[in-house]
Amino acid sequence: MSSAAGPEIDRLIQLLARLPGLGPRSARRAALHLIKKRELLMAPLAAALQVALDKIEICSTCGNIDTQNPCTLCADPRREDSVIVVVADVADLWALERAQAINARYHVLGGTLSPLDGVGPKELAIDALIARAHAPNVSEVILALNATVDGQTTAHYITDLLQGANVRVTKLAHGVPVGGELDYLDEGTLAAAIRSRTAF
Repeated sequence: MSSAAGPEIDRLIQLLARLPGLGPRSARRAALHLIKKRELLMAPLAAALQVALDKIEICSTCGNIDTQNPCTLCADPRREDSVIVVVADVADLWALERAQAINARYHVLGGTLSPLDGVGPKELAIDALIARAHAPNVSEVILALNATVDGQTTAHYITDLLQGANVRVTKLAHGVPVGGELDYLDEGTLAAAIRSRTAF
């Protein structure tokens, strides 16, 4: 099938189509909008992408994405050091921060256990979490993982590993539907889930 645009525009459309929530048609519409507003949108977007490419780092403490290492959250002295909130992905961390439900430290696992997808404990930042949980100032680990089979499997696995640590292990409670994902929940639901956490 012949293209109505040159290879450069086709490449832009193909790359946009790889973004979550965008298919080929949405990517074409987005590309056309960017091209029409190239001075207002495309040039600043390209500059922002270049800055991000040059400066984005993964926090060596918690796994968050930021332009500094340790990240802004880990460097914040006002955060409560005694509580670690465990999330699967950075998107979940950002969702909890939007909810402003807790002022604790975070730990990003980098996914959940999924044997069918070849994701085992070594592919996740579980060892680093266990080491952090054994710090004398840590008293609670909140497992803020998705209410999916993989999320709950990961939560059980981590709970077993934390038996030797002197910490209280809790999980999210009310408001998080079974099969739900944190990134898609509203801030009120997330805040209620954090406040109503229970022992795991």
